[in-house]
Amino acid sequence: MKSSKIGYLTHEGFKSITTHGFMSFATVTIVVACLVIMGSFSLIAVNLSSMLDTLESNNEIVAYVEQTLSEDEARALQENIEYIQNVSEAVYVTREEAMAEFTAQYDDSLFADLDASTFRDRYVVYLSDISLMEQTKADLESITGIAKVQAYLKVAEGFVTVRNVMSAVSLIIVVILVIVSVFIMANTIKLASYSRREEIAIMKIIGASNAFIRFPFIVEGLVLGVLGGALGFLLEWGIYDIVANRIMAGMLGGLIEVIPFDSVKLVVLAIYLGVGVVVGAFGSSIAIRNYLRV
Repeated sequence: MKSSKIGYLTHEGFKSITTHGFMSFATVTIVVACLVIMGSFSLIAVNLSSMLDTLESNNEIVAYVEQTLSEDEARALQENIEYIQNVSEAVYVTREEAMAEFTAQYDDSLFADLDASTFRDRYVVYLSDISLMEQTKADLESITGIAKVQAYLKVAEGFVTVRNVMSAVSLIIVVILVIVSVFIMANTIKLASYSRREEIAIMKIIGASNAFIRFPFIVEGLVLGVLGGALGFLLEWGIYDIVANRIMAGMLGGLIEVIPFDSVKLVVLAIYLGVGVVVGAFGSSIAIRNYLRV
């Protein structure tokens, strides 16, 4: 196709947006609504996943050191502990530090006669993946000098189950929303094309090729899709900031840490524009397919 034809057809695509202003407005509105619904749920899923990851990172194993070891010998175990593949960090805690941490949680007078020898030197071990906690516990117990390992396996299993279920449900719902969104947007564009079926039929009768007829519609769909994606992104940004600020200022602010929109805005913008482009081009292409069979 010659550049002059491409320029003409592109101009016709832009022109038809204003010529059929109401349907163009309806198409953009549907694109925005679908993207905001899909994006809002996706961002909720991302925040839930982040909170779960934070809880997982605070889930730790305590490895108690043999009482017969000196402090130097106990500290020497750190290298062996951190050598275990699933261990991200091991913090050595002396018996005095353990006692201070324990008594700080209660009234000091209750434990005034408590001696540090009651406690053991220990390592607080942080894991890279809590789903491997049971194996990591066994690896720690195999280290000479470690007397006992305390691990909350049931809690870890609960976290893993919640994470897996949430990931599966989130993926299924997002896929369903994407399919529904594409279907609604494609049918909206198809409805916009219905009013121009006679125009398409006339062009076919005078010998215009399918590509020649389809090109302006694809341009129109791309423009409306990008416009819908951009407006959807701005609306999503505003809604997210309002909700996040209210959560942080409310009672849940101390319990929930909301991911700043700035940290995900580029990804969200790319997805919104990408979905807008794909849906616009695909929707426009299939919308006029039946009208080309003249």
